[in-house]
Amino acid sequence: MSDFKLTEQQLTFFKTFGFIAFPGLLKDRIDEIIREFEAIFVKRGGGHAGKPHEGKQRSCIVPFPDQSVVLSSLLDDPRIHGIAASLLGDDFNYMPSDGNYYTGDTGWHSDGWHKEHLHIKIAFYLDPLTRNTGCLRVIPGSHKVGDGFANSLQEQIQKSPETWGLQGRDIPAQALETVPGDILVFNHNTKHAAFGGSGWRRMFTMNLCQRYPEAKLQELRDYLNGVSRFWVERAYGEIMMNTATPERMRHLEQVMANDGHIAELSRKARESMLEPSRG
Repeated sequence: MSDFKLTEQQLTFFKTFGFIAFPGLLKDRIDEIIREFEAIFVKRGGGHAGKPHEGKQRSCIVPFPDQSVVLSSLLDDPRIHGIAASLLGDDFNYMPSDGNYYTGDTGWHSDGWHKEHLHIKIAFYLDPLTRNTGCLRVIPGSHKVGDGFANSLQEQIQKSPETWGLQGRDIPAQALETVPGDILVFNHNTKHAAFGGSGWRRMFTMNLCQRYPEAKLQELRDYLNGVSRFWVERAYGEIMMNTATPERMRHLEQVMANDGHIAELSRKARESMLEPSRG
């Protein structure tokens, strides 16, 4: 595989600011990507628990790329594989990933607050988005755990009207406007948000991380616990696993060896949701 490799300047940019954009990187595949995205939502009847998307609240499917041979193959694409390997090492892990119809504003948040292992998100936005119509906004440098600036944001950003006199949309940030085919990559720690978007914004992700050392495998299992709220048996979908090449399997094997507890957690989550309320 002849991978796309990040330059030293790109690597330094990502480490410094916590994100990087690749305009038009997958323009040649965007038509099939959008077609597969729509087909998954139709097949699943909408988001979680089969509820159709009505533009009123977020609809989310996990795992998502795993539901399609085409979208699973993005992990093999030399451009996606090269970005991941450049940032995370050749033995990186593919992690459970989601597909979404977003609705309205998405407040400021991080997707994690990882102190040791680098987790990244590769985001595919399937509609043209501007700063006024729901594009991703990021706060550069907000990913650095232990840094005074990043720590202050972590503590205060949820109270921005009280602490800074600012509403979420007015917080200083970089607006990453996109058209379909662009790729955005950011550190899970990076503070991000979106404002002013419609109720039908299409986006899916590929989450990836550095391979966990043997001594830290319980941390990986704990991280995977979150997948259970989507009532799944495994961290990955069958298509992702069953169509894996030996190279792809290298990026699946550690999670597959440590997701055996998810089925029981999912069973409990399902029973809790379906249990009649007691007065």
